[in-house]
Amino acid sequence: MLKNRRLLTAFVLFWSFIVSFNLHAAPAFNGKKVLYIDSYHAEMVWIEGITGGIQSVFNDTGVELKVIHMDTKRHGEEAEIQQAALAAKAEIEQFKPDVVIVSDDNAVKYLLMPYYKDADLPFVFCGVNAELSTYEMPYKNTTGMLEVSLAKSIVNLMQSYAKGKVLGSLAIDRFSQKETIRYHEETLGLKYDPSQIYYVNTFDEWKQQYLKLQDSADMVFIQSSGGIENWDDAAAIEFVKNNTKIPSGTERRSMKDFSMLAIAIVPEEHGRWAAEAALKILQGTSPADIPVAENKEGQLIINLPVAMNAGVMFDPALLETAEIVH
Repeated sequence: MLKNRRLLTAFVLFWSFIVSFNLHAAPAFNGKKVLYIDSYHAEMVWIEGITGGIQSVFNDTGVELKVIHMDTKRHGEEAEIQQAALAAKAEIEQFKPDVVIVSDDNAVKYLLMPYYKDADLPFVFCGVNAELSTYEMPYKNTTGMLEVSLAKSIVNLMQSYAKGKVLGSLAIDRFSQKETIRYHEETLGLKYDPSQIYYVNTFDEWKQQYLKLQDSADMVFIQSSGGIENWDDAAAIEFVKNNTKIPSGTERRSMKDFSMLAIAIVPEEHGRWAAEAALKILQGTSPADIPVAENKEGQLIINLPVAMNAGVMFDPALLETAEIVH
């Protein structure tokens, strides 16, 4: 009897040691390094979402994550973007990551494609608007998540409240936003009126073209304001509320205060997917064996003050499903 008790005690102590060891064991990816290179800047809501999604997956895995920003929205001249890409390349060579995550088109166009196409170093992209063929993909060392626009759903919803079918756009004079409009037309089949597409650089220009669109278009698609010189959130909210006559829509959560409605792409989805793909690569999966994905999540947002001032009344059933800006 005593012998059995001693054996039982020894067994319990052994398993207590095993459990304690597992609880304090080193995380699975200790010593592994991932470099995340963002095309834009940390303060953008879009980038905050992607970064947060990446961090949520890497938490407690042991992965050493380093984040750098190319800042090509605020510094968008060709020479500036190329210099930012070279600086990012130097960071890769110094940090020596096991996997690189890149977000948005400029990091792919100016860094991945010219310097790391089919290289040994694995890459995961996210937030890319253009089709793979634009960047001569696929590459053997690359996988990623394409940013599939929700623009068609947005325009269809705007059309329900518009007086006609003339569609305009207000965007920044940057490659990525021009590429977005091209994608809307060539892939999604949207029909912009060429005379109603305005590209701007400053807040004053944005306001001027916004006013023009109210009288010459029936609805307007609003792109991101990130990188617009002298942009002022508070002034923009008042300006839009007081001057909107036609439905306006956006797919950027960051623009929900400046548009009548949004169906916002969820940036965290991109970040989570990219980080999970990176973990698979760290476990030995080839990027070429991870199929390129497309985002699926979206959030309807309705700006009631802008709608009310423009005389637009949304269906009560739609309001019940939406996030409301008051």
